[in-house]
Amino acid sequence: MDEALKDNILGALENVIDPELGIDIVNLGLVYKVDLDDDGLCTVEMTLTSIGCPLGPQIVDQVKTALAELPEIQDTEVNIVWNPPWNKDMMSRYAKIALGVS
Repeated sequence: MDEALKDNILGALENVIDPELGIDIVNLGLVYKVDLDDDGLCTVEMTLTSIGCPLGPQIVDQVKTALAELPEIQDTEVNIVWNPPWNKDMMSRYAKIALGVS
């Protein structure tokens, strides 16, 4: 997958907002890996801010909806992983400023 397409995928994922924190999943550092195969299947490896996050299914649906807008993507598979565990150091500078985290 070329960098431009990866940027497009990450750009689409920036429209997926974590409902609890009000920041997108990319800037929160929740997206670990994106991949696209020759058949147009996009695989997103991501985590959630907490294992018991009740909004996980809602976030997964939003990821699929956001990526369905891209013409290169035929289907999306979202894998929720817990390793490495998410922590606030994974957030972008923007997210840290927005949430008042140093």
